[in-house]
Amino acid sequence: MSAIESHAIRFHQTGGPEVLRWEVLTLPELQAGEARVRHHAVGLNFIDIYHRNGMYPLPLPSGIGIEGAGVVEAVGGEVLATTGIKPGDRVAYAGGPLGAYSEVRNLPAHRLVKLPDAISYNDAAAMMLQGMTAQYLLRRTYRVQPGDTILIHAAAGGVGLILCQWAKALGATVIGTVGSEEKAALAQAHGCDHAIVYTRENFTERVRALTNGAGVPVVYDSIGKDTFMASLDCLRPLGLMVSFGSASGPVPPFDLGILAPKGSLFVTRPTIGTYTALRADLLATAHELFEVVASGKVRIEVNQTYALKDAAVAQTDLGARKTTGSTLLLP
Repeated sequence: MSAIESHAIRFHQTGGPEVLRWEVLTLPELQAGEARVRHHAVGLNFIDIYHRNGMYPLPLPSGIGIEGAGVVEAVGGEVLATTGIKPGDRVAYAGGPLGAYSEVRNLPAHRLVKLPDAISYNDAAAMMLQGMTAQYLLRRTYRVQPGDTILIHAAAGGVGLILCQWAKALGATVIGTVGSEEKAALAQAHGCDHAIVYTRENFTERVRALTNGAGVPVVYDSIGKDTFMASLDCLRPLGLMVSFGSASGPVPPFDLGILAPKGSLFVTRPTIGTYTALRADLLATAHELFEVVASGKVRIEVNQTYALKDAAVAQTDLGARKTTGSTLLLP
């Protein structure tokens, strides 16, 4: 079999977007349990920045990116028998070894999910990480019920727009925080009942006012350092603080004792890796996501696209919070 070459984004040292390089790689022969996927679209996520800047240390040099969608070109031994994945299948994934910023790659087949006909490559690459994150947050970390009032930070972001729509479809009243009037309008167009522009309004006071002083049962927070402590004061007694991202930096260490006088609060730091570690959980999570998107209850908003080789520009814009919804890198 002739060697397969692929352009890919890699980095040899941590730092700013300038460390990302467009390189040519020769793919190794497929091993048992692996599939070769030619990407049609690649997802851009904040965790990519954390990998690049060293917040989440990696052995270097390294590929980058954890989400993509494309077609299976070949499979190694045992793949068909263990996963049902075969050449020609339309697939998507989020998680597994880094390296999604590439034209073609080999990866463990058990991380691949077959795409229904109703889901395009672009939608799949834009929603696998963000959408499956929304699924476990809303259906497993805290199971949102009709009548709940919940708080979602970064409501106009990729995960935020999906969370708002899905929570609204579940019968919740959605309070969201955003950074501008434009983002407030975007969030409200996607199911957010009350959009708080945090740059000009105290979101804790507004949440308390909107809930008649009761607070909310859950806060979904992907911002981290800048919002964590104030978010605790938005919770009702026995409320759950869900910290699932660190866009403003990691949450500093704090005294667990403060959770007691604030109402015996709960705090969790979930990851999609844990929630989809088992293939059965991965498939169930993805299939529920596909169903809610195919039904029209949740729309995937791809608001920015960049050429894959321009990944540094895309990461710069994402880090500067210039993007809304989902962003794709196109090979």
